[in-house]
Amino acid sequence: MKFAVLVFPGSNCDVDMYHAIKDELGEEVEYVWHSETSLDGFDGVLVPGGFSYGDYLRCGAMANQSNIMTALKEFAAAGKPVLGVCNGFQILTEAGLLPGALLRNKNLKFMCRTVTLNVENNNTLFTNQYAAGEQIEIPIAHGEGNYYCDEETLASLQANNQIVFTYDNNPNGSLQNIAGIINEQGNVLGMMPHPERAANEIVGGADGLKLFTSIVKQWREQHVNN
Repeated sequence: MKFAVLVFPGSNCDVDMYHAIKDELGEEVEYVWHSETSLDGFDGVLVPGGFSYGDYLRCGAMANQSNIMTALKEFAAAGKPVLGVCNGFQILTEAGLLPGALLRNKNLKFMCRTVTLNVENNNTLFTNQYAAGEQIEIPIAHGEGNYYCDEETLASLQANNQIVFTYDNNPNGSLQNIAGIINEQGNVLGMMPHPERAANEIVGGADGLKLFTSIVKQWREQHVNN
């Protein structure tokens, strides 16, 4: 399986994403600069955290105007896996690939620590290696991680089982403790915590690695084992 890691001016978790795929999974991965216009040849796309374009206007708003976003929207529409983490989640909401928005943390402070997540839906291409209700330890590092959507959108997310991760102890004020959601089609996941920073026990835990192995497992079942 071959992954693309998108890189915008201000991205700072792209190297972590690359490491998780290349060194922990042993899969192919390449950086793709924001000015590129094609994602041909890739099987999955990772949109990393950081401060794209310095978070000017709104987090992710300027990144959504980059050339590569047209290709990303086409990639997602084709049903291929897209993972956006932290600033990547913000970019996916700005692009309309996921509903809702990320607001300033309730305490108005940047937070960087490990939190406990609940796996609310393990029947997705991103979570099939987790147990239903499993609790995992994943780092956060954000100032605008407070997920918000209107009542109609929340009802839709709940009805379609699109809430994938919730916080066990909400750190940022997110609606219904939401930490990660998928689109209706089930191939686009956005989450604020950083699974790529929890891919090896040597850095404090490997609970995030199952997310990446889940993607690869499902892709192989669909493309290799058939």
